[in-house]
Amino acid sequence: MGKHYLLNLYGCSFEHLNCELFLVGLIESAAIASGATVIQTISKKFDPQGVTAVCLLSESHISIHTWPEKGEAAVDVFTCGDCDPKIGCDIIIGQLQANNNTLSYIER
Repeated sequence: MGKHYLLNLYGCSFEHLNCELFLVGLIESAAIASGATVIQTISKKFDPQGVTAVCLLSESHISIHTWPEKGEAAVDVFTCGDCDPKIGCDIIIGQLQANNNTLSYIER
């Protein structure tokens, strides 16, 4: 069916994890770099902090959930077809400047 990556990020900046516009742009850029087609992205900024964003792809989805007060984020990247979702994961890790991360892969 597809390639599914689960990415946990630690030690990220509060500002990046709490900026809805930055995160929407980040997951859309990660999708495009992976070879996916963005259909629509929705997001929600929480009070007092945190963001959830989901990018719907022709090939499936990318989602991110953040806990800025902890410097943490959980990312889900699932694609089918000829996409390379690992490229998107690498972009997200780099742009969020995570001090540490775990990356799990599931072939579905």
